[in-house]
Amino acid sequence: MDESTAIEALGALAQPTRMAAFRFLVAALPEGVPAGDIAAALVVPHNTLSSHLAILARAGLVRSVRAGRTVSYRADLDGFQALVAFMTEDCCQGRPDRCRLPGGGNEGGCLA
Repeated sequence: MDESTAIEALGALAQPTRMAAFRFLVAALPEGVPAGDIAAALVVPHNTLSSHLAILARAGLVRSVRAGRTVSYRADLDGFQALVAFMTEDCCQGRPDRCRLPGGGNEGGCLA
């Protein structure tokens, strides 16, 4: 991932509805969720949600699949993991002991 792609992905997530949609889709993995169900769960008008999902898709954070008249979306964890890898590629200057996550996660140390 390059810097401009990372900035686009971070910008896509830097909006409350898009962040909520992405987190909703992550929680639903490995399944996809029809757009109407996402709109209902987030209490967002369908056309507004469609715009938000398009931004997330352009940023490589969600994928869509059409089945007949229904479009389902799912989080693209490969895209998100690429973003995390980009953000942490120089993590801790080679000192994994400095990069432990609070709450007991990341037992191996550095996130990169």
